[in-house]
Amino acid sequence: MTKELEQAPTHVKLAVDLIMLLEQHEVAPEDVLNALEIIKADYERKREQLINNQLA
Repeated sequence: MTKELEQAPTHVKLAVDLIMLLEQHEVAPEDVLNALEIIKADYERKREQLINNQLA
């Protein structure tokens, strides 16, 4: 890992790790994009639940 990446924000490190994993497994770009839509929706729901729980 480069020094720049070590100092990068968590979300950047996560993105790099996910890209490397997907490339190593040769996942088709269309499959990745479809999966990311599902993942994004799931995490948006989780974030909303977390916010609602904090307000309760």
